[in-house]
Amino acid sequence: MDSRPETCTRLAPDLRRVIAPNPSPLTLWGTNSYILGSGDVAVIDPGPDDPAHMAAILGALGPGERISHIFVTHSHMDHAPLARPLAQATGAKTYAFGQIEDGRSPVMRRLAAAGLVGGGEGADADFNPDHRLADGERVSGGDWAITALWTPGHCANHMCFEFGDAAFSGDLVMGWATSIVSPPDGDLTDFMASCTRLAARGHRVLYPGHGDPVGDPAGRIDWLLAHRRAREAAILAALADGPATIAALTARIYADTPPALHPAAMRNVLAHIIDLEQKTLIIALPTLTLDAEFALNTGDRR
Repeated sequence: MDSRPETCTRLAPDLRRVIAPNPSPLTLWGTNSYILGSGDVAVIDPGPDDPAHMAAILGALGPGERISHIFVTHSHMDHAPLARPLAQATGAKTYAFGQIEDGRSPVMRRLAAAGLVGGGEGADADFNPDHRLADGERVSGGDWAITALWTPGHCANHMCFEFGDAAFSGDLVMGWATSIVSPPDGDLTDFMASCTRLAARGHRVLYPGHGDPVGDPAGRIDWLLAHRRAREAAILAALADGPATIAALTARIYADTPPALHPAAMRNVLAHIIDLEQKTLIIALPTLTLDAEFALNTGDRR
């Protein structure tokens, strides 16, 4: 499948893709911007604020077509910033769950208030949709209809957009890599629940925020859940040898991962640590911070 930036590829009779020119180890070849329908079309995830990418999206429209709706799966910098310029250029309204902090769980709100910040994922703090979508809300236009599914985990305001037997899965489920879950925006407890929910919908195909379509959603989600459970088991096994910091756990568990990706891996470990602490399987010494030591909860430390 053509993965060149700014090239329009037709993925289905009612679906086109234009890839933004923002390749990186975390975005593969760049952000997938989707054009759904014909006539009055919807754009899903317009991507970074890049005039050339906006020109490519507009250039992918056919004669007489116009953008009537702009949907954003979540407000990271590789997905949301172009939404406002594209809306201003076309008169379309923007649709999303809300702003970056919306949808955070109580534990993530508490940690954020205590000073925990993200790990450099790049949140678009200025993004504020024209219309805030409710979970299960249906939006239609032209020859298409979308059902919004609130799927926090990768980001608190993450949504998947369902149309027919397919869904735009944003960064929740991708075929080429696992998703970053970086607190306080990312929440592993929510991530596992959202993946389980998406699997239960029984989609034929998923169109992710990066990479090619996922043709076996159930199998891919099963793998992602098993991968996370294996990471959890590895953390618990490492802590069975004694208390350890997040940095030490990352070095041990991600020994085969390139060192340049260890900062992102540390955020994943942190997500597991918070989830395990909430389950009371581990405790923080002395309190839950990035620099704390963590130990198995044997019942004699509480």
